[in-house]
Amino acid sequence: MASVRCRRDPCGVICLILTYFSVFYADYVVIQYVLIPAYSGSVWCTLHGSVFNLILLLLLACHSKAVFSDPGMVPLPETAIDFSDLRSQSTRMNERGCEGWTVCSRCETYRPPRAHHCRVCQRCIRRMDHHCPWINNCVGELNQKYFIQFLFYTGMASLYSMVLVVSAWIWRIRSEREGDAEKEGEESPSKHLIVAHYIILLVESVLFGVFVMVIFYDQLVSIITDETPIEQMRNRLMIKDRGSSSSKPKLALLREVFGRGSVFCWLLPLHSSPPSVGGVSYSALPDYDV
Repeated sequence: MASVRCRRDPCGVICLILTYFSVFYADYVVIQYVLIPAYSGSVWCTLHGSVFNLILLLLLACHSKAVFSDPGMVPLPETAIDFSDLRSQSTRMNERGCEGWTVCSRCETYRPPRAHHCRVCQRCIRRMDHHCPWINNCVGELNQKYFIQFLFYTGMASLYSMVLVVSAWIWRIRSEREGDAEKEGEESPSKHLIVAHYIILLVESVLFGVFVMVIFYDQLVSIITDETPIEQMRNRLMIKDRGSSSSKPKLALLREVFGRGSVFCWLLPLHSSPPSVGGVSYSALPDYDV
């Protein structure tokens, strides 16, 4: 799979920095202020720390794949398209099994069905879902799998950190009541600093957790209904879109995004082959006259 450079969109770069900062801050607070004080000397400290960091590692791996992977950019032609004879060009495209292909006047290239132009990337993206500043990239046919995995592991990390923080907070309250807090007070940070970190991490976990779960649900609905957000908007405006209707089984639609491997492989940021629709491979443009 071809990779692309990280775009220099200011909003996207800021969101990338904020994402990585939030992940590393959550890991720091969980290890330093949650697990070590509450579970020090216990096997639970190692277990929770390993599981939490494994989730974060998968989160970062999926995020990196979504950021740097080609979302499905339509290749640009080597020569310019003759816009003076689009009707005959369209006829030749249909004769070659490329029915539904259109011409993008901005990219000046042919694009397959369900491809749309992104104003930020300034390219046409196959089965474009939306441009996401949190990955500084488009969510399209070839990286939607990684984007959904990133949402899934972000939700898991948010829920896990909330459970750990609440558990550690309850443990600290009980320790203070039993008089153990004074014994550890000489070596541990101040109580106010710990509480501040707890509150910040809880707010971060709730905000990101709810946010990504809503998007995660929306992504699954989009796959199962076989309609991208752009196609949904068109259908609401009563604009006919032949690519939006599908009678495929839901499992087949999911496999188009996550690959034909086992469901377990759907959780891993593994490469899957680009789909072929209507016998036309999306990995390259067909031959055409210009």
